[in-house]
Amino acid sequence: MGKVKVSITNQQRDIKIPTGIRLLIRKCCHAVLADEGMTDKDYEVSVTLTDNSNIHRLNEQYRGVDRPTDVLSFPLGEDGVFDFNNETNAYMLGDIVISVETACRQAEIYGHSLEREIGFLTVHSMLHLLGYDHELGKLQERIMREKEESILTSLGISRDQSFVIDEHEHKE
Repeated sequence: MGKVKVSITNQQRDIKIPTGIRLLIRKCCHAVLADEGMTDKDYEVSVTLTDNSNIHRLNEQYRGVDRPTDVLSFPLGEDGVFDFNNETNAYMLGDIVISVETACRQAEIYGHSLEREIGFLTVHSMLHLLGYDHELGKLQERIMREKEESILTSLGISRDQSFVIDEHEHKE
């Protein structure tokens, strides 16, 4: 059984990262690889938590899009062939950059927890690292969305579950 090394760096300081987010990110990376049947080799992935200013700069620099976004994926492989790190004997999948600022805003908009949002963004981005691309058409988008929800459900954070507590339900 292969291993997955997930390096997580927090480059932003404005939002406190809740306890368990790093473990959740690692679980999401493992779950995507397991779902894809990629359990026989060792892999590496880098995840950076950042703010809107930095992700805006990266989005403009690498995609030509002049605005912040929620997540960016920088794959190191193509067509299932990944760069190999001779020092660690692991295949390098690539880099994921998540705007915690945008993730917080989207969690509020969608009425779920920051954990659900970061889990979704991690799974989404991992699928991009493995070659999935929802921008190639409706069928590819549908395939990717179904995989995302299936993986999140397997982790216990499906779309149907909300981790937001309604204050009105708990009044005595």
